Amino acid sequence: MNRPERARVRLRKPVRGSTAVALCAVALGAPWGAPWGAATAQQSSQSGESADAFVERINSELEALTHEQAMLEWVRATYITDDTMALAAKASEEALAFQSRSVEEAKRFNGQSLSGPTARAIELIKLGSSMPAPNDAELRAELARIAVELDSMYGKGAYCPDGPESCRSVGELESTLATSRDFETLVDAWQGWRTISPPMKPLYERFAELTAMGARELGYDNLGDLWKAGYDMPPATFEQEAERLWSQVTPLYEALHCHVRARLGEVYGTDRVPQDGPIPAHLLGNMWSQQWNNIYDLLEPYPGAANLDVTGALVEQNYTAVQMVERAESFFTSLGMPELPATFWSRSMLTKPRDRDVVCHASAWPIDGKEDVRIKMCIEPTEEFLTTIYHELGHIYYFLVYNEKPMLFQDGAHDGFHEAIGDTIVLSMTPDYLQKIGLVGAVSQSREAVINQQMKMALEKIAFLPFGKLVDQWRWDVFSGKTPPERYNEDWWALRTRYQGIAPPVTRSEKDFDPGAKYHVPGNTPYTRYFLSFILQFQFHKALCDVNNADVPLHACSIYGDKEAGRRFMDMLALGRSVPWPDAFEKLTGQRRMDASAIIDYFAPLMGWLEEQNAGRSCGW
Repeated sequence: MNRPERARVRLRKPVRGSTAVALCAVALGAPWGAPWGAATAQQSSQSGESADAFVERINSELEALTHEQAMLEWVRATYITDDTMALAAKASEEALAFQSRSVEEAKRFNGQSLSGPTARAIELIKLGSSMPAPNDAELRAELARIAVELDSMYGKGAYCPDGPESCRSVGELESTLATSRDFETLVDAWQGWRTISPPMKPLYERFAELTAMGARELGYDNLGDLWKAGYDMPPATFEQEAERLWSQVTPLYEALHCHVRARLGEVYGTDRVPQDGPIPAHLLGNMWSQQWNNIYDLLEPYPGAANLDVTGALVEQNYTAVQMVERAESFFTSLGMPELPATFWSRSMLTKPRDRDVVCHASAWPIDGKEDVRIKMCIEPTEEFLTTIYHELGHIYYFLVYNEKPMLFQDGAHDGFHEAIGDTIVLSMTPDYLQKIGLVGAVSQSREAVINQQMKMALEKIAFLPFGKLVDQWRWDVFSGKTPPERYNEDWWALRTRYQGIAPPVTRSEKDFDPGAKYHVPGNTPYTRYFLSFILQFQFHKALCDVNNADVPLHACSIYGDKEAGRRFMDMLALGRSVPWPDAFEKLTGQRRMDASAIIDYFAPLMGWLEEQNAGRSCGW
């Protein structure tokens, strides 16, 4: 997904788009209730080092350590061998040791009255890691090895039904899910990819045990509570907020689900797609059923109205990977943002090498906290890849705009912000914009054309929302012990049915480990960020459109070329994680609370149409 995406005290990590595994998984979350005080930092009675000096030292050490580790991780991700895996594991172990030591040292300043920035930095350090290690060298080394092994197992995964010569990568299997309309072929591809993940299950169980030890040492009941604490509110309050946001968009999702199920029943037969139950997961055009835009051809409301064949145009115009990235860059520069540094072009991996295993999952990398920024992708000339590039460059420009901040503050206001930046730009890739850059012809403004455009967007944006929420809901339950290992798969599918209204096409059991077939689980990437980003991007889009396009319907607005909107955007980005996220959020939007009303506004034409189509149908599952 183009989503794919976390100051945390953290060692520098890539941010994973598409729809971010921590390089060493020590990205720290933001605190709730950081003690902001006016007094000058007091001297540490233990070492004589003041809190201000301590933070300055940690920033300096962090910069050096993250740069070295980022380079090792880059090599591991782009040259997967036993040697690069071992080097990455060693670097991860060192990073975890640094994180543990920093947390212990930060405790010296408990109860002291500190200056605002110093207080926030120390709280970020103490909050903990997305992969907290026990304060034990042997256990820390074990956790580092497991993390690298899980990530690499996914990267090297392939479905080989008839031996090595028949192996198919996840990319090839994803292509089958996206393009085939043969029921049994889809079953085979869907089930085949999930053969890679059962060996991960014992490793993941041990991973959960070790991170639970580390989380408890940091003062949290479990790793899930630590993750939820990164949103400037108590963990329980955040979980309630996530559920509130989901409830706002549930009616729109359920209306879309009802219509899609009816159409799939017409295509495959209601014996295969019952009209009163979940949709078979393999029929939605995506390996994880997280976005449904690949089956738009089956769902197009008005065939031929506003045919936006961006993939066809990219192929016809012989777009290369470099040209696709240049096209995305031109949008950001039209807003007044700088051109990408020369090293971006010489050091990024834009296409899949033919001679080695790599992790193709799209990601954005801040290597040195300054100008060495890169993306890692295996780009093909398709619309999906093009929008993913815009998403990844959103991360890159966030890195570049906040890189003057101290290392501890070089991150998104919260992790959902980082994922929302590029996708906010994607919302401005309107038909008019695509026409301006020569990727579509004359654009119709008819009602039929608008409904087609909105359906295509909803199959990406609205279809994703329940999946974006449930991945971490499953992990929170695993980390808290609510879901024990003997129910990993059962509870995974219970959540997928509850939130998404889908079901597996074949019988699953606890011999399977279907969560591991989604990159972000073995990669230990918190996923709620993506759910939040899909809420935030519409709020950001509305705020930016209100600058100079308030009279344009939200779904038709593009900020391409709007330098005042770009300036306001960059003013927010420049804050990084230096202030609580509501402060950064308010700077752009004038609001201090996440809210899904902008999504409802954006999709108002489609919602009205869906209500008409679903009249007389039995919706729900």
